[in-house]
Amino acid sequence: MSGFCGWIGHSISASENLRLVRQMAGPLSRFDGSHMEPLAGMESALAIAAGDGSRHLYQKDGLIVAICGRPNFLESQLAQLALSQGVAKTLADDWRTRGEKAFSSLAGAFSFCILNEDTDEAVLATDRMGTYPVAFQLSGRALVFGSAADAILMHPLIRPEIAPQSLYNYIYFHMVPGPGTIYREQARLLPGEYLIYRKGRVETRRYWEMRFLEGERRPFQELKEGFLGVLRSSVREAAGDQKVGTFLSGGTDSSTIAGILGEVTGQPARTYSIGFDASGYDEMAYARIAAKHFGTRHQEYYVTPDDIVAAIPQVAAIFDQPFGNSSAIPAFYCARMAKADGLNRMLGGDGGDELFGGNTRYAKQHLFSLYEQIPALLRKAVIEPVVLGIPGGAALPLMRKARSYVEQASIEMPARTETYNLLEHYGARAVFTQEFLETVDPGYPAELLSDIYHQSSAKSLINRMLAFDRKFTLADNDLPKVSKACELAGMDVAYPLISDEIVDFSLQLEPQLKLKGTKLRYFFKEALRGFLPDEIIGKQKHGFGLPFGVWLQHHKPLQALAFDSLNDLKSRHIINTRFIDKLLEQHLGEHAGYHGTMVWVLMMLEQWYRQRQGLI
Repeated sequence: MSGFCGWIGHSISASENLRLVRQMAGPLSRFDGSHMEPLAGMESALAIAAGDGSRHLYQKDGLIVAICGRPNFLESQLAQLALSQGVAKTLADDWRTRGEKAFSSLAGAFSFCILNEDTDEAVLATDRMGTYPVAFQLSGRALVFGSAADAILMHPLIRPEIAPQSLYNYIYFHMVPGPGTIYREQARLLPGEYLIYRKGRVETRRYWEMRFLEGERRPFQELKEGFLGVLRSSVREAAGDQKVGTFLSGGTDSSTIAGILGEVTGQPARTYSIGFDASGYDEMAYARIAAKHFGTRHQEYYVTPDDIVAAIPQVAAIFDQPFGNSSAIPAFYCARMAKADGLNRMLGGDGGDELFGGNTRYAKQHLFSLYEQIPALLRKAVIEPVVLGIPGGAALPLMRKARSYVEQASIEMPARTETYNLLEHYGARAVFTQEFLETVDPGYPAELLSDIYHQSSAKSLINRMLAFDRKFTLADNDLPKVSKACELAGMDVAYPLISDEIVDFSLQLEPQLKLKGTKLRYFFKEALRGFLPDEIIGKQKHGFGLPFGVWLQHHKPLQALAFDSLNDLKSRHIINTRFIDKLLEQHLGEHAGYHGTMVWVLMMLEQWYRQRQGLI
């Protein structure tokens, strides 16, 4: 994955600046070996590490510009200039002419940095979906920044102090949600944001946000033709001129990309699938259906418990902060398989659910929202006293379901989405030590969820949830999961289903075409009916879920790694030792799949600490 790092507002000497920025850039290319180029001024320096085609640099008259990724310009005149003189110079000239207005003309997957020593200014930005992360920290009047926190920590002005609140957030979310990072005083940009630094002061602003046109009405056939058109152009652009393959889980998104890739390239797509020899987890049958239907050149690999043991330290090392999504492991093995085949780019299917309404919780929240439409007087005076007040009602199956429905439906959004949160289930006081809890605000995750949810101007529930998931599901979770897994395998990755074209198309779809009653992805599936196999359209959502808890019951090396990690974690005085003992000795035996998730989250926290020994 491409990245950059550097600073402004701190001077050593030109030669020392160059040496230091090279050192900072080391973590950016340590796994994929991407080419690194440094540039240095008297009070600033910048290094970019990226593959050919994803590395754009320009330096002239005190101005340094670096762009990572695959940006493009929406204005035709700028697009032509970019072809003739390069993307970085075009952005530099446009910035000199129009200032911050220049950012609205940029599209694609990218991050960029502009440094201007003459005016003591800097700009950092990430793309609309947050595909390319950017973190930063102000130290005195110096701004230190990078695509990964590991690069920022190499600067002598930065002291790596872990933020207790971020540790709490990690256990709550299983990742550290933006704009926070695992380190005190360090932050990162949210999707569609940019940062302006002027003479020691910083301010973040938005250059783009999701604006839903919920009143649009167009004939289905017209929508279908438009959608297939943007789908083809997005896959074609994502593939570029690279040796490309695609993940194939057998779900709607990956199957669509596999089929379209073969169509736009005129040759069978290279597809890669991961299976598990564990009941209820293996989806290989659907991947094979898609591969056969589209005639792909298909490769499969069954991940074993031994593979998990081997990959855990590597996966912990590639992430610059604790990350607890276990699907990073199968994504890594899938990308590694493609790398061994000689490919250099994978296409990920992430984003389709979050643009077109495919997550099962959308249907569930729709059902809960129906309760809100009942007059409040009827709810409070009749329904709730009957459902919640009948003695012994919890013992009756039908009444128990009604009580659960009313209790959950009575919770306001977005708190209602967290009723199954693992940390909430156990209770913070049971999980954390008392001394740790005294250093954090347990209410912060709920406040963050509420803030992001209510930022959207969407009127419909489905669109508010989609805007919400753009951050929490995509930018904070799924995109870093796949991007980092690919980086570990030395593989580039692109996400055609979150191209600007497809995002714009989705924003114009009326809400009921995304979620029709409880029918998920209604338009997406109907538009692709006849193109995708019926079995794929009708299947339940699954993905590359890892049977970690199941394997943990019987595989001794996996047990040893997990138990050893959690026992070492006790000494950090974050997690209550009694909770760890109960989790391992009792809860795992009660429900391995459910409680195995918390074992994974805690294990990966300790593994992350181990990989940074001597650094933090």
